[in-house]
Amino acid sequence: MPTFFVSAVNTFGDTIHFKQWHIVDKRKAFVNIQALLGVFVLLSFGVSAETMRLSEPVFADADSETFGALLDQSVPESTLAQLFDDPNKYLETPFRLNTKIAKVCRKKGCFFIAQDQELVIRVAFKEYSFFIPTDSHGKSVTLVGHLVQKNMTPQQAEHFESDMGGNKTKLRTGLVYEIVAESIRIPLG
Repeated sequence: MPTFFVSAVNTFGDTIHFKQWHIVDKRKAFVNIQALLGVFVLLSFGVSAETMRLSEPVFADADSETFGALLDQSVPESTLAQLFDDPNKYLETPFRLNTKIAKVCRKKGCFFIAQDQELVIRVAFKEYSFFIPTDSHGKSVTLVGHLVQKNMTPQQAEHFESDMGGNKTKLRTGLVYEIVAESIRIPLG
């Protein structure tokens, strides 16, 4: 009784092992191979999203990468709670912030949503001059930036939510604060 083992490598370099078959009925084997090819196509093109890296880090070490400008450790540290308590204090005034990336733009990595418990704020990058890897969500990062106040239209909010692949927490519209980051350090791994 002939046997065969099917394995393949998808477009992401993953080796996929399917099953070992004993060929008893050639028609059933043909149907099984067709089903296998369908699964292979799905795994190759539909399941994994490729990470976009449109900017190179300005600094990298064994633990992290820094995008934008070099991170200035002399800038005073703040928290999201402090930013929300007295936003006028941080308008156009640089601060350093340790925060978690809740969501990141999946198209380019051109912005992210910073979160600390229930506090969330959109973070854009100075003059749209750099981007972060699109797989950065969930990471705790350090950034240097300042607050700006802007009017967020419903169309802009919808556009940003779409770029993040949908968002359970809807972005506020109207007069909002955002962080404009000039530097962001992201841990590796």
